[in-house]
Amino acid sequence: MQAGRDPVIGVIPARYGSSRFPGKVLARWRGRTLLEHVYRLAASVPDLDQLWIAADDERVFKEARSLGANVRMTSREHASGTDRVGEIVRSLDPPPFGVVNIQADEPVLAPDAISAVARALQEDDVEIATLAHPLEDRREAMRPDVVKVVVGARGRALYFSRSLIPHDRAGWNGTVAVLRHVGLYGFRREALFRFIRSSPSPLETAEGLEQLRALEAGWPIRVVVGPWRGFSVDTPDDLERLEQRVEPPRGKED
Repeated sequence: MQAGRDPVIGVIPARYGSSRFPGKVLARWRGRTLLEHVYRLAASVPDLDQLWIAADDERVFKEARSLGANVRMTSREHASGTDRVGEIVRSLDPPPFGVVNIQADEPVLAPDAISAVARALQEDDVEIATLAHPLEDRREAMRPDVVKVVVGARGRALYFSRSLIPHDRAGWNGTVAVLRHVGLYGFRREALFRFIRSSPSPLETAEGLEQLRALEAGWPIRVVVGPWRGFSVDTPDDLERLEQRVEPPRGKED
């Protein structure tokens, strides 16, 4: 750990039973599983003091072990990856100051993006942090599975939505940039536990966006805007699109 910095760990919640793409974290892309791609990227981030994989299935556990990762089997009863992250954090002694929840289906997110969230947690007024990048393609922005975020003063999120926000009367590429939310979250430890103890909120349920629970409760979320162009693999078609569109970023031992 660097001097003067509070310890922040990374946790990759790797669930086997995805409803739209069962076993996707073990799907192979360019000779490696998605989980291996994500693990290698996260393992190259110097701002993480430890890295864990939270598994829910023996097949995922076996793959994590083959990578030499710190891995624990977590409950299959968890409602979300955030709950799975919480189980890992509770098990550690001493507990970390903060944690970055790293999505196992984002195999091309740059290590710098993970660093940006980890570093944001070191700021005095930040308890929850996430990422966004400007959207340039209007058709992409109109897709409900592309989550948009509006950011206010001091980089705080005002709202997340599957709808196109904000509405700009000047038209596309008008006076306000449209920002795509990147599903990477950082929590200080107590903020994580407070979030897990809370119940799903009405807006969270309506939009299907867990982060709205924090906003409805009045807990600020810092949004770091930058060139964080990830690619979430949610379906087999996404895996095909990934093959056609992007090169894997360089991670540990590449």
